Amino acid sequence: MRALPEQFIERMRRGLGDEFPRFIACYDEPPKRGLRVNTLRLGPGEFAAVSPWRLEPTGILGEGFIALDAEGVGQHPYHAAGLFYMQEPSAMSAVAASLADDSGLKVLDMCAAPGGKTGGVAARMRGKGIIVANEIVPKRAKLLARNVERLGITNAAVVSERPDVIAAALPGFFDTVMVDAPCSGEGMFRKDETAVLEWSPEHVSSCAERQKLILESAALSVKPGGCIVYSTCTFSHEENEGVIDDFINKHNDFSVELEERLYPHTSCGEGHFVCRLRRSAASPAGCSCAAIQGARSGKALAPLYDFIASAQENALPDGALFEKNGVVRLIPNGMPEAVLKLRPVSCGVELGEIRKGRFEPSHTYFMAELGQGFKRTLAFAPDDKLLRAFLAGNTVPCPEDWRGWSAVCVKAGNKAFPIGFGKAVDGVMKNHLPKGILIN
Repeated sequence: MRALPEQFIERMRRGLGDEFPRFIACYDEPPKRGLRVNTLRLGPGEFAAVSPWRLEPTGILGEGFIALDAEGVGQHPYHAAGLFYMQEPSAMSAVAASLADDSGLKVLDMCAAPGGKTGGVAARMRGKGIIVANEIVPKRAKLLARNVERLGITNAAVVSERPDVIAAALPGFFDTVMVDAPCSGEGMFRKDETAVLEWSPEHVSSCAERQKLILESAALSVKPGGCIVYSTCTFSHEENEGVIDDFINKHNDFSVELEERLYPHTSCGEGHFVCRLRRSAASPAGCSCAAIQGARSGKALAPLYDFIASAQENALPDGALFEKNGVVRLIPNGMPEAVLKLRPVSCGVELGEIRKGRFEPSHTYFMAELGQGFKRTLAFAPDDKLLRAFLAGNTVPCPEDWRGWSAVCVKAGNKAFPIGFGKAVDGVMKNHLPKGILIN
């Protein structure tokens, strides 16, 4: 058994009583690896049919599985194509509690990196509505943006700002606010030695105080009738029910709609706490924020439409085309202007850049759902050496008569999904994968 802090053991013994022996015995077992199928790409059954790993349902989320014998997961082409996201199984409970659907919700994920819950909620929204995914640490915000890109999420903005600043900019704007609060990480002890070393009763108390502050910002951000989904990956009462009780005592227009604890001995994951708080519909109304405006026509955008006509089968989906310094973005309808003042890392889909009268597409363009209708698509089986070569940054052969930008895809059953793009010239596909995502 991994050495655990004695004070933690005693707290759990007192809290769990007769269940404690079953709980502590879990620490003699290896952690389970969770995998959430990205239903923006394909269904759970479709993925299970092509999965190179044995899968078992989590029972927590319909698209969630335990991945058995999952070696080299992050190196697999299906990962590069965004067909799945590796997520701790019990953490999927927050996605289930969000009640996200395709009705056009406005969602704020206040503590979003690295992107598991943002991705899970976005998949259930099916490209409808908007998501503002926030991470206060800039480096982690960039990782969050990369995962949003890889998963093909088109209706999100990634920002890097303090929760109270977001609440001041967008008061009462969101239908749902996700708060996966920074915590003492007791639920990560089987997986993370650092969490064990950093644990102390004082650390638990300081986390609880920070969580209370974040919840205050969440309360200001959610609209009347909306909900907050609060979650942690820790077991302490102070950070879970204690935080919720303190919040309810201060906010009589909120009520607890769902509250759930998952332990490693009662679920297939490491452990999680999730609570859904509903704000009264009779609460004071919030802001009505102006949306980002753009254009769908004009001389400046002519190179983009020339590219679409030459390279794509399908037209651009709805949204505002926003051009700045030559970079063109497709912004989802309803994305508030205030987002542009919240240190945005990305917003909508970066389509590409207009340079000297020509349009050059971006990697994000090809990874987005709108990038799956290209006239030139080079598709490889996942174990094809040419695909591995392309993912490592090399050129690969293509038909001699091809000219111009082309999607490069991995096959999964009878479908093919983009992993990136290249430019076809004289029978060679020149590689345009960003250097930061190459797999050697």
